Amino acid sequence: MASMTQTLPAAEQGVTENAPVDMALLLSRAFELGDSLKNSEFAAEYVYWKDQVSQDAEVQSLTKQFAKAKEKFAECERFGRFHPDYNAALDQVYEVEGKLDQVESVRRYKAAESSMDELLNDISRTLAYAVSHSIKVPDNDPNPKASGCGNGGSCSCGSGGCG
Repeated sequence: MASMTQTLPAAEQGVTENAPVDMALLLSRAFELGDSLKNSEFAAEYVYWKDQVSQDAEVQSLTKQFAKAKEKFAECERFGRFHPDYNAALDQVYEVEGKLDQVESVRRYKAAESSMDELLNDISRTLAYAVSHSIKVPDNDPNPKASGCGNGGSCSCGSGGCG
C-alpha cells in the first residue's frame, strides 16, 4: 500500500500538453486501490451489517409491510392529496419506515453504508482534484456544501455563468 501514496510521474511534474499516459500503471494503481477498499474495515462493516439485515426475520416482515404501505400510498398518490386515504396511507409509510429504522441491524447497516459512501466520495474528490479543481464530482449529499460555478456560488472563472 505504500506505493499508493506515491504520485504518478506526470502528477509530480504537473500536467503537460501531450504527456504520454502510462495506462498500465494507472490501471494497476486503480486495481490496488479497489483491493484496498474491498479489504478495508469500512467494507467489512458494510458487508457484515448488510448480511445481518438480510437474515433478520423482523426486518423481512417490516420490509414486506413497508412495500405494501408504499404500494397503497402510490395508489392514493395517483389522485393527489384529495384522495380520502392519502394522509392515512402516507402516515402508514412513515410509521413502518420508523419501525424499520428502530431495528439495530438496519441502523448499523445504514451507518456503515453512509461511512462507505463518504469514503468513496472523499476518494473521488481527491482523484478529481488531483487533475483539476474545476472537475465536478458526483455526490449523494442532497445539501451540497461546495460553492462555485456549478453549485450556485460565486466564482471568478469568467465563464459568464456566475456573477
